[in-house]
Amino acid sequence: MYIKKILWAVAIIGLVLAAIFGYYIYNAMLSPNTAFNNDEAYIYVPTNANYEDVRSQLEPLLDDIEAFDALAKQKEYTTNLKAGRFIIKKGMNNNDIINSIRINNVPLKIAFNNQESLAKLAGRIGFQIEADSLSLINAMTDEAFLKKSGFTKATALGMYIPNSYEFFWNTSAESFRDRMLKEYNRFWNETRNAKAKAIGLSRDQVMALASIVHEESKQASEQPRIAGVYMNRLRIGMPLQADPTLKFAAYQLPEYKNTVIKRVLNKHKDIESPYNTYMNAGLPPGLIAMPDISAINAVLNFEKHNYLYFAANAKKLGFHKFAKTLSQHNVNAREYQQYLSSQGINR
Repeated sequence: MYIKKILWAVAIIGLVLAAIFGYYIYNAMLSPNTAFNNDEAYIYVPTNANYEDVRSQLEPLLDDIEAFDALAKQKEYTTNLKAGRFIIKKGMNNNDIINSIRINNVPLKIAFNNQESLAKLAGRIGFQIEADSLSLINAMTDEAFLKKSGFTKATALGMYIPNSYEFFWNTSAESFRDRMLKEYNRFWNETRNAKAKAIGLSRDQVMALASIVHEESKQASEQPRIAGVYMNRLRIGMPLQADPTLKFAAYQLPEYKNTVIKRVLNKHKDIESPYNTYMNAGLPPGLIAMPDISAINAVLNFEKHNYLYFAANAKKLGFHKFAKTLSQHNVNAREYQQYLSSQGINR
C-alpha cells in the first residue's frame, strides 16, 4: 500500500512537471509573442551582425524577449544568423519568428530617377540598402570595372537606367553595380541598338543627348520634337547651343557651388568646358544628368521636322515654342526673357 502511494505521488508529480514543461514549451514555441499593433514589422540584420544586434531590434517588438532568447538558443539561432531584411507578422509565435528571420529574406523595391550625378545616386541608394554611399560611389567609379564595361567616369551615369528594381537589403555595393550593368544591357535590346545605329549614334551618345533633352523638358509629349531639333543641328554641323550644358559646366566651378542658376546669361557662354555646347560642336563627352526612359526613347525615335530652334513658352510654362528661322526664334526667346524679367529672375 505504501509503495502504491509513492508510485501515485511520483506519477502525479511527473504529470505536474510534464504540464509545467508543456506549458513552458507552449509559451516558448507556440504562444503568440508580438507587441506591435501593425500587421507586420521588419528587422534589418546587417552583415556580420551578432545576436545582440538582432535582439535589440526584437525587444520592442515582442512581449517576452526572455522566452524568445531561450528558444533562439535551443534552435541555435543565436550562433547562426543570416543577414537581410526579415518580416515579423502580428500574432507570430517564437518558433515562427525564428524561422522567418532565419530563412525569409524579403526583397524590397528600389526606385530612382532624376539623379544629377553618380554621387547623388549613391546617396539615394545608400538610404535604401545596407551598402553605404561611400562604398557605392567607390564601386561605381572603380576604374577597372569601368574599363572592362566600356564606360568612362563621364559616361558611367548612363549605366543606371531609372526604374524600380527588386533587391535584397543586404546587397553589397559591387552587387548593386553589377546588377545595374545587367539591367543596362537588358535595356539596350536588339531593337534599341538597331535604332541607335540607324540614327548614327552610339549608346553613350544617345544617353548624353537624352540627358540634355530631359533637362530641357520633362514633358514626354514634346521630348521627341526637342530631340529632333538637336539631331537637325548635329546633321548640319551646327553647335547644339543647349543651355542645360552651360548650367552643368557652371556647377563644376567653385563660384557656383550651392547655387541655382535660374537664368542662363551671356557670361555662362564663356565658360571654358568640354560641356559648353556653345563653344564646342557636337555632343558633350558625357551625361549632364540622368535621363528618364522617355527621353532616351525620344532620341531613338526623334521627330523628323525642319525646326532648328526652340524657346520656353512664357504662356504655357513647361512647354516650348519651336522655330525654323533665327528671326522667329529671336521673337520667341525675347518673349520668354521678358517674362523672366517680369518675375524678377535675373540670374
